[in-house]
Amino acid sequence: MITDEVIALAQQLWDYHHMQHAPEKSDCIFVLGSHDLRVANRGAELYLQGWAPLLIFSGGLGNVTKGIWTETEADQFAAIAINMGVPPDAILVENQSTNTGENITFTQRLLHERGLDPQSFIVVQKPYMERRSYATFKKHWPDKKLLVTSPQLSFTAYPNAEIPMERVINIMVGDLQRIKIYPEKGFQIYQEIPSPIWQAYEQLVALGFDKHLVK
Repeated sequence: MITDEVIALAQQLWDYHHMQHAPEKSDCIFVLGSHDLRVANRGAELYLQGWAPLLIFSGGLGNVTKGIWTETEADQFAAIAINMGVPPDAILVENQSTNTGENITFTQRLLHERGLDPQSFIVVQKPYMERRSYATFKKHWPDKKLLVTSPQLSFTAYPNAEIPMERVINIMVGDLQRIKIYPEKGFQIYQEIPSPIWQAYEQLVALGFDKHLVK
């Protein structure tokens, strides 16, 4: 049940997951695929604003999208960008990856095959996955300059029919758990979690928002 208490606790997690990075001129905009097509709009918007000359879309069919789509995330995202006015020759598509680690390693391989070596990236992801994407990228590509951004929406404005509030909260809770446990598994770099944020996490788990936890 979504009560005022739940909203207040979840807002703390939402704020923590945001990196609060402002865009800067970069070599590449790197958009991570997902079920949220608004991420594609944000990537295209940044390109059209002139923040970088190259736009990469990465994503095959992941745990969520393989059950609802037949066309890969990256191909759908690229089509959205082209419809918004991005030139097709400014876009690279990596459409085999199924998780964030593969988004990065498969894109590294694609860039190497194309003889490209961008040094600075704007990574675009869902709002509640900014920090986890940052931590994963820095683990796999520590020498690159990195900014992370997402669709510019508030916590209460973000949920929609496809991604309802309850699901958003469950995923945020699960991603916070992953930020805590994944560094020791070698998947991400360490990120400090302030005590009030972890307490909010524990309260949300106790309230039943545990559907996205690693068991």
